[in-house]
Amino acid sequence: MADARNVMATDLVSVSPSTSLEEAAARMDARHVGAAVVLEGARLVGILTERDILRAVARGAIGGSDVAGWMTKNPETIEPDDSTGHAAVLMIHGGFRHLPVTEGGSLVGIISIRDLIRVTLDDQSPRGV
Repeated sequence: MADARNVMATDLVSVSPSTSLEEAAARMDARHVGAAVVLEGARLVGILTERDILRAVARGAIGGSDVAGWMTKNPETIEPDDSTGHAAVLMIHGGFRHLPVTEGGSLVGIISIRDLIRVTLDDQSPRGV
């Protein structure tokens, strides 16, 4: 089983808690990602996902709202040397699809459920085809 370090994305979309939801959604859309990490300086304070933005839209709160009001604060994290299996267990039991990767308290990447599916499919693909 691969380590988180081998499958995590490192080119992250980041926003601050004071970023508007519209701006955060535009950045995520431009990069075709489903989550943005929320940073205060270099410190991870939250994660904003497509689901969070959808909740804001459904409640008519997208206009004039900032990320702080809709993000998941202090998200679960994983270390780069943790296995992708551990990441999958955290995601399944936590009901989320994006998991920040931290090392020594610093954000170094993010793993999505899509990343984990790719690893699983690569491990199960017939060889030589």
